[in-house]
Amino acid sequence: MTGLLDLSIAELGKGFRDGSVSPVAVTEAALERIEATNNTLHSFNTVTADLALARAAAAEKELASGTDLGPMHGVPFGVKDIYDTAGVLTTCQSHLRSEFVPDANAHSVQLLLDGGAVMLGKCATIEFATGGPTEETFFPPARNPWNLDHIPGGSSSGSGAAVGVGITRMALGSDTGGSIRGPAALCGTVGMKPTYGRVSRRGVFPLSYTMDHCGPLSWSVEDAAITMNVIAGFDPLDPASADVPVPDYTASLTKGVAGKKIAFVEHWIEEEGTADPEAVKAIHTALDVLRAEGAVVETVQLSPYALYQACARLLVLPECYAIHEHDLIERPELYGRPTRERLMAGAFVRGSDYVEALRVRRELAIEVNNVILGQYDALIAPCSVVTAGRFDSLGDDPMKLSGMMTQPFNVTGSPAMSICTGYHSNGLPLSMQIVGKAFDEATVFQVGAAYEAATEWRKHRPSMLAARAAAAE
Repeated sequence: MTGLLDLSIAELGKGFRDGSVSPVAVTEAALERIEATNNTLHSFNTVTADLALARAAAAEKELASGTDLGPMHGVPFGVKDIYDTAGVLTTCQSHLRSEFVPDANAHSVQLLLDGGAVMLGKCATIEFATGGPTEETFFPPARNPWNLDHIPGGSSSGSGAAVGVGITRMALGSDTGGSIRGPAALCGTVGMKPTYGRVSRRGVFPLSYTMDHCGPLSWSVEDAAITMNVIAGFDPLDPASADVPVPDYTASLTKGVAGKKIAFVEHWIEEEGTADPEAVKAIHTALDVLRAEGAVVETVQLSPYALYQACARLLVLPECYAIHEHDLIERPELYGRPTRERLMAGAFVRGSDYVEALRVRRELAIEVNNVILGQYDALIAPCSVVTAGRFDSLGDDPMKLSGMMTQPFNVTGSPAMSICTGYHSNGLPLSMQIVGKAFDEATVFQVGAAYEAATEWRKHRPSMLAARAAAAE
């Protein structure tokens, strides 16, 4: 049973179609791993075991009869608990929505289900995708599968933990300031934030209308590319959706990086000031790997990281306050303290500051999209320059995730992917970001796949798997 969960999405698909692997057996293995880990890991809020087994059985029969719905047919997946799921509790981790059961699926969930994928349930998040990990929320916060005393990152925390521990090869997340890439970085997975407008956000509870992105957390670059082939595309009912052709993201995965020009933003690490030397060394080692594979890597200068960060905050804070204003006034006690305080801060952002942030955002987007990526094929930047912090060190500020440097590419809307660059001496994962031109996720995947193929990081899994298996015996 355990070996089934080590198979990639592509390997599962091949096995499902030649009859050597059973979708029902894979789903049973995933559910067994949830049961074995969820009391301590808390990666899932709601497990839809009966629905998953029924869908897996249907997929098995369909594939055996020659009905093929696509590359995710029969493949299990998890869903961040801010995505609507028809008939399934959707809480946003909040007491405010403790009984909310939507009538329809979020668009991307529906695309996966239409493609025969098997939903295992709803993954933990941070309340309304903001604030921080806290016991004040409706469900307990997810923990890091590499060390349960450490945070998994936010806000797609359960998705990162579930993929990291091997329950599923892919889980859906959302990213407003790094909420896909952060958990991916801290849990050692791949986290793909597509271009703004590439994946529909319809049916996903909003945090910031102008900054929200939806995408997958996965164990490998290939898993993410296959998922994006299913969920990417124009949705006329999402006002931000872009009517842009979608390529086959798997087509370039084996092309390598020979001759590719890659920019590296090194000065952000120096400006951040709290970077762990091992995290910095891992990024430089990763760049050496890309050079050895034939890429040309050059250091470039962008605007200070603090400017991108300030711009992001001045946009997100008033937008999320506007979304929550009524409930903050009428039912503030139903929010956890970190969430309530983060949301209320948006009430104090002046309209003139918001407008100025919009202006600066455009300038920063031009800087990255036209100037830098006009000269290079991709950009490497730090993702997190520290490892996951401990729960007991968060103190009075559980919102803080120091060392995360993801916000610039929500500001620019560029596709950006977190990828594992190895492991710290403390056993926790390290990371970097690969950034591409607008709507050029394919090159991001190409660079990531080349790096992944040249390293052995995907062979490592958290030790808690062995611990849980021993306990089960």
